[in-house]
Amino acid sequence: MPTIDATLVRSLLAEQMPQWKGQPVVPVVPGGWDHVSFRIGTDKVARFPRALHYAPQVAKEHRWLPVLGAALPLPIPTPLHQGQPGQGYPWPWSVYAWIDGQTAAKGPIANPIGFAHNLVTFLTALNGVDPAGGPRPGLHNFFRGGALATYNGETRDAIDQLGARIDGRRALALWERALATSYTKPPVCLHGDLSSTNLLVRDGRLHAVIDFGGTAVGDPACDLTIAWTFLTGAARTAFQQACPYDEPTWARARGSALWKALIQLAEQENGTPRRILDTLMAEVP
Repeated sequence: MPTIDATLVRSLLAEQMPQWKGQPVVPVVPGGWDHVSFRIGTDKVARFPRALHYAPQVAKEHRWLPVLGAALPLPIPTPLHQGQPGQGYPWPWSVYAWIDGQTAAKGPIANPIGFAHNLVTFLTALNGVDPAGGPRPGLHNFFRGGALATYNGETRDAIDQLGARIDGRRALALWERALATSYTKPPVCLHGDLSSTNLLVRDGRLHAVIDFGGTAVGDPACDLTIAWTFLTGAARTAFQQACPYDEPTWARARGSALWKALIQLAEQENGTPRRILDTLMAEVP
């Protein structure tokens, strides 16, 4: 991976967007997994793909974020500039308008049930955007919103690897229940990476949704994993009851959450993956 630091960002801005030359460039902490981000001045953020397989997300976001933003009830990133390779950096990059707020992972939420309902409203609107011409799941978003069977090998390998650390029988039962369903309805617009780090909170309320690098048109089940990865207790129940999805969709959502928790736990991660896995297992007879 090339070195992505403030010096590089300043050089690229001076070369490609001289009107922003000299503005403060500060790394965004914590950084993202797919991109490295830097705040530019007070009102912009630059995002740089960390690797080649993240680079196609740049053009996709510049094409689709304006379409989605016009139809959604919450702010999402607004593209300001699509940067080109340069100064030794080999891929396209982006500048977006900065959105104030704390991630839901850190920011206090005044009313978790109200937060869950606002999230359902956002997802319903997102699924209702005309998907014509939208990107289908693929390498650009790691097949989120595509066939769950894509992750079959990884899931089964993780169950085998974890051995006695988990209840493999129950995990396999949940996974096979998910695989037994398939998405047969028309594809809908989806976020693709709806996590607590991509939900911004302001004044205790859900304020904005960011990072649409995983967006595609396909099966909305992948966005429902937030029910287990972040929401808890009455908020989870409120979210599940308010979402307009059938049980097969929820089965695939559980499968998606299971896959991610298993592969993270197999990599010796503790804490959140274990909690998610335990919550999922509790739902299996």
